[in-house]
Amino acid sequence: MVLMRVISIVSGKGGVGKTTIVSNLAVLLRTRFRLNVLVVDCNITTSHLGLYMGMDNLPVTLNHLLKGTADIFDAIYIHQSGVKILPSSIKVSDLSGVDMFNLKEVIDKVKKTLNDVDFLLLDCAPGFGRESMAAVRASDEAIFVTIPHLPAVVDVVRGKYVIDEMGVKSLGMVVNMCGFDKSEMVGKEIETMTGIPVISTIPMDKNV
Repeated sequence: MVLMRVISIVSGKGGVGKTTIVSNLAVLLRTRFRLNVLVVDCNITTSHLGLYMGMDNLPVTLNHLLKGTADIFDAIYIHQSGVKILPSSIKVSDLSGVDMFNLKEVIDKVKKTLNDVDFLLLDCAPGFGRESMAAVRASDEAIFVTIPHLPAVVDVVRGKYVIDEMGVKSLGMVVNMCGFDKSEMVGKEIETMTGIPVISTIPMDKNV
């Protein structure tokens, strides 16, 4: 049996590139390192992962698992890269009857059912409200995604307090969209303010 790592990818704000990073991380782990990866779209209110992966409007989703109306295998799809995807529904009607606090139970079932997965990545909702914290609660480790501007970095500080209280290990922080303007904070400033190591910086690219 593979020792599965369950990592939540979190951000204090939307629009910092979290889902883009999750998608690319998953594909790299699969294609370059030949690891088995499952990505779960835990952002049920504004789900984007399926759209990013070119797999939108799928018939069975995380919403159905949270309501207990579908089997796990019916809700998991294989991307062309080999990455497994557990999407959330893009239909507003599928939000009815969904309780995100059932997520940990669903993730625990996934872990027992798919015991060949190396990395289970949880693409959290932005912010640190009920929806995102349900995903963090279901994980063992967390990676923060931010941009190099003070308001976004301050949100990471708030998030770290919450995650520490939940007993989830912080693996570090990815600083995205760097090198765009002179008002940006640099890596050492961000590390000093947050107490979290910067494990990667990604330059701004207008093509992305």
